[in-house]
Amino acid sequence: MSVALLWVVSPNSEVSNGTGFLDSVREGNRVPGRDRNSMWKERIKKGGRQRWNFGSLNAGLRYSDLGGSRTGNGSSFAVQSSLVASPAGEMAVSSEKKVYDVVLKQAALVKRQLRSTDDLEVKPDIVLPGNLGLLSEAYDRCGEVCAEYAKTFYLGTLLMTPDRRRAIWAIYVWCRRTDELVDGPNASHITPQALDRWEARLEDIFSGRPFDMLDAALSDTVSRFPVDIQPFRDMDEGMRMDLWKSRYMNFDELYLYCYYVAGTVGLMSVPIMGIAPESKATTESVYNAALALGIANQLTNILRDVGEDARRGRIYLPQDELAQAGLSGEDIFAGRVTDKWRIFMKKQIQRARKFFDQAEKGVAELSSASRWPVLASLLLYRKILDEIEANDYYNFTRRAYVSKPKKLLTLPIAYARSLVPPKLTSSSLTKT
Repeated sequence: MSVALLWVVSPNSEVSNGTGFLDSVREGNRVPGRDRNSMWKERIKKGGRQRWNFGSLNAGLRYSDLGGSRTGNGSSFAVQSSLVASPAGEMAVSSEKKVYDVVLKQAALVKRQLRSTDDLEVKPDIVLPGNLGLLSEAYDRCGEVCAEYAKTFYLGTLLMTPDRRRAIWAIYVWCRRTDELVDGPNASHITPQALDRWEARLEDIFSGRPFDMLDAALSDTVSRFPVDIQPFRDMDEGMRMDLWKSRYMNFDELYLYCYYVAGTVGLMSVPIMGIAPESKATTESVYNAALALGIANQLTNILRDVGEDARRGRIYLPQDELAQAGLSGEDIFAGRVTDKWRIFMKKQIQRARKFFDQAEKGVAELSSASRWPVLASLLLYRKILDEIEANDYYNFTRRAYVSKPKKLLTLPIAYARSLVPPKLTSSSLTKT
């Protein structure tokens, strides 16, 4: 299931240097007496400018080196009940509460402003003096990927300050590369062990030990902004779920999956996007809105791609709600569009729109340079739900999409609305 990226985009294909991933996840890659950062710099210097492969992330990987299987296991944000009863009568923490705890941690990280002014400089353990040109090239390559695969969003990033723009590009590329592992052309060869090694590589990125140029861009980004590693780890967990889980018993389970693969992107992005200085909203509420947009985007992906996912043996719909509507997995696999299906879809679309509505309240609280790209993406993604309705819910065989003319009409509307500053009085997003 493709991830909804940067509050916005649902990725497909990907980038890589064509040689790097496997070497970074193989246990035998480390050379005694040499750290990975020096190996990276040496690899880049060798032969001058490096060639980049903009095909599949998995190009050139030898999957015999990636081994074997593991397991893992979503609602609106006013946390009403953090405990739910398990079948055995025990009380378990709900997915919403688990995610809310992560939100609080991210918000606290920004509020404490853990990055001092000195930390905003390029750290020598990431790129040594004289190699700043290589870092600039790494960011440029990230920008090229964003421009090719997320054209509308890329144009929006050009309105941001240079530092924010480049940081968003770096996060975008990491998310695409991660999604490619389980959704790309070689996904059938990816194992839990490979994802474990990919996560170990993530730990190195946050420790200032990037393996390749694209990693270096993200490593520099997380040294400049108060970005926490947890949402990145959680996205990895979502990829693991796609390796073994193809059914979701209820919305609580689906909510957690949506957080893992899409809500995480909102949490990654808020420190980069920035909150408007004049905003009266709490930091937590802005993070909640970012999370809501990720959830809304992923729910929209699910409703748009029901037929495509069914052909892959997957049903990303709450099983209990299907049963309540008088539907079953057989109806999904057969692609039956009935009155029962239409009623079911109306309720699912209504839920997704509620998340979009919550998210839109938070967009106004972002820094002025970040509002337009986020709002444009929100409005465009929400229109996919309109297209599903216009297709009379035939989403088994017809892929709902927003036409180019409608996109062009939406962009100036989003721009005009993005000029409205945050409310200076109390609202649904207020300081406590």
